[in-house]
Amino acid sequence: MPSIRIAAAQSLSVPLDLTANLDIHCRFIQAAAEAAVDVLVFPELSLSGYELAQLGSCALQPDDLLLAPIRQLARSHAMTVVLGAPIPSDSPMPYIGAISCFPDGRCAVYRKQYLDPSEVAFATQGERGASLHGVKGESFSLAICADTNHEQHARDAANAGASLYLAGVLVSQAGYPQDSANLQRYAARYGMTTLMANHAGPSGPYVSAGRSAIWSAEGTLLVEAPGPGSYLLTATQGPHGWTGELMTIET
Repeated sequence: MPSIRIAAAQSLSVPLDLTANLDIHCRFIQAAAEAAVDVLVFPELSLSGYELAQLGSCALQPDDLLLAPIRQLARSHAMTVVLGAPIPSDSPMPYIGAISCFPDGRCAVYRKQYLDPSEVAFATQGERGASLHGVKGESFSLAICADTNHEQHARDAANAGASLYLAGVLVSQAGYPQDSANLQRYAARYGMTTLMANHAGPSGPYVSAGRSAIWSAEGTLLVEAPGPGSYLLTATQGPHGWTGELMTIET
C-alpha cells in the first residue's frame, strides 16, 4: 500500500486582500512541502476571507494569473493544493468554491452544495453530487462547511468511492461541538479518513474556534489543533494505519 500524507492548513485570511492571502497560502505550502505532504486543504474562502457581501469582487477562475504561484508550487512539490475561493457563476452571485491545483498542472473546481441560510442572498448553490480525485491509491471528495451538516453529502462521497473526505470550513466555538461530531461520525460510519481545515482566527462576522482536526476511517481522532492560531496538521498513512502530527506555522 503506498503511503500518503494529508494536511489541514489552519490559516488566517486578511479580509478581501487576495495578495496578502496568497502569500500566506504560499508559506503554508512551503511548510507542507518540507513535511512531504501529498494533499493540503485550506479553510472555506481562505483566499478572500468570509466576506459574503463582497464575494463577487474576489471571484476568480482556477487559471487566474493570481494563482500562478500556487499552481507552480503544486507542480514543483508534487502536491495537490485545495484552496477556498469565490468562483464566478452565470448569475450575479458567485459560488463558494474550492479550487484544487494538481501536480500535473490541472485544476478542478468544487462548488458548495448546501448553503447556510445566511449565504443564500450572496452565493449560488452548487450542483449536488460527489466527484472524486485520485492520489496515491486513495480517492478524495471535498466538502465546504455547511455541506457537512447534511449527512447525504458524506453518504454521496462514500457511495462514489471516496476514502478521504476533506472539508474546508469556518466554524465558531458555538458550532464546533456539533460540526466536529458530524465529521467524526461520518468517518466511522462510512469508513473515510476525514479532515477539517478551519480558520486560524476571525473571518467575516465569525470568531473561529480553530481546532482543525483529522479523524481515521474508524472515527479515531488523529490530530487536533488546540484552538485558534496558525497550524499545519498532518496525517500519514503507514503500514500500521494512520498517525497524526501538529506543527505551528509562523506567518
